[in-house]
Amino acid sequence: MNSVWFCSLTSVFVVSLVSFVGIFTLALSTKKLNNILIYLVSFSTGALFGDAFIHLLPESYQRNGFGLIVPLSALSGILVFFVLEKIIHWRHSHVVEEKKKVHSFAYMSLFGDGLHNFIDGLIIAASYIVSIPVGLATTTAVIMHEIPQEVGDFGILVHGGFSRFRALTVNFLTALTAILGAIVALWLSGIVANLANILLPLAAGGFVYVAGSDLIPELHKELNIKRSLLQIAFITAGILIMLAFSYI
Repeated sequence: MNSVWFCSLTSVFVVSLVSFVGIFTLALSTKKLNNILIYLVSFSTGALFGDAFIHLLPESYQRNGFGLIVPLSALSGILVFFVLEKIIHWRHSHVVEEKKKVHSFAYMSLFGDGLHNFIDGLIIAASYIVSIPVGLATTTAVIMHEIPQEVGDFGILVHGGFSRFRALTVNFLTALTAILGAIVALWLSGIVANLANILLPLAAGGFVYVAGSDLIPELHKELNIKRSLLQIAFITAGILIMLAFSYI
């Protein structure tokens, strides 16, 4: 159990450090940054789908059987992420409509990001409770998703009136909620029997939602054949990385 705590907390701390990726974008032109991000998004798409279908769902069925628990829990995960994103998008719409409330929007963005990171911490810890390879695979999928997301969050905070240094600082502090999420999951696992059985299908549904509704639509904006083929290659690479974790 000590190894589960160590691996979980180390992983979520590493995920939290991803929040500093925004600083590296300052030296890149918008065009170059977009070219890099689109392939990170592609890899993230494959990693999220791969982790959901190769690790989380099979493990969920193995633990819960082939009844309705897993599909209903996965659908609940999709719904939870939909509601979370709906709240964030509702706040986004006020940027155009009410310029004087840009600062409040930035703080709301931080709140939404903190909640999202908290859920990531829950998911990562639950994955380590299952096994180290599943935990590593989930951590990798989360990191790859967090990189482009954190770049966007950094831009939102700067646009909302934060200095670059303050934006990096508060973004990192918000990212640390992942550690709180991991601690809560590990603590509850000692109280709630089979907690991972509940969280794993929820996480799978969330990953499928993010990859399918957020990431793939972004990839479809690219119409260049060569870049589209590279997207497919990076999606495949993400899936293969998840498959490789199955043999650890």
